[in-house]
Amino acid sequence: MSESAVLSADQGAIRTITVNRPDKLNALNAATLDALLGAFDAAAADPAVRAVVLTGAGPKAFVAGADIAEMAGLRPAEARDFSLRGQRLMRRIETLSKPVLAKMNGFALGGGLELAMACHLRIAADTAKVGQPEINLGLIPGFGGTQRLLRLAGRAATLELCLLGAPIDATRAQQLGIVNRVVPAAELDAEADKLATQLANAAPLALRGILDAINVGGECAIEEGLHYETAQFGLMFSTDDMREGTQAFLERRKPAFAGR
Repeated sequence: MSESAVLSADQGAIRTITVNRPDKLNALNAATLDALLGAFDAAAADPAVRAVVLTGAGPKAFVAGADIAEMAGLRPAEARDFSLRGQRLMRRIETLSKPVLAKMNGFALGGGLELAMACHLRIAADTAKVGQPEINLGLIPGFGGTQRLLRLAGRAATLELCLLGAPIDATRAQQLGIVNRVVPAAELDAEADKLATQLANAAPLALRGILDAINVGGECAIEEGLHYETAQFGLMFSTDDMREGTQAFLERRKPAFAGR
């Protein structure tokens, strides 16, 4: 039996989900998209998981793109279904109630960049390359790239990356707001672990409230977003975590959040 295309492993409250097709540079075929969706559903349902790290197997790629060999034979209706399958996954990640950190250890191109952009935070090795090269195949991004890149990097950068199809390095990606942090490749694992641990130790209900408020605010008028933020703010005052956090601050100690 061949090894699974998606692996999940827990270290404390952190679940690492790994796209495990290093011989294909972790390219996303339909089966891998489905396996990733299942992995994120499982992470969402597990109360022991407080943060998720998403990465790719091997030294070269986070995810180098969608699987071109599989895409090449698709008919138009099948291609639309493939796009919808990818977009379902990206939206599942984006709306997950637990923070997801993309650990970009190499190429994040096409569907790989779309996958990373669906995550809440992105940390990249300084050797990583990102881009939307679909134009070079006579295609356009199909997993949400035109929309999420627009929201992260703005119109000018989105047009450049999508129309020219050339990859950019991690430093420029950070300058454009696509990547949150860039670190030397040798330090990527340690820095990602540090960030994931910080997220896992934070108040889970407050994390969920922040993610929900930002997701709502990104899709509506500011008045509606502000109303939702106020509702979430008030709701936090019904939680044990809020009482623990404020008491720990007054007592000058680290809080121990329980997610209640």
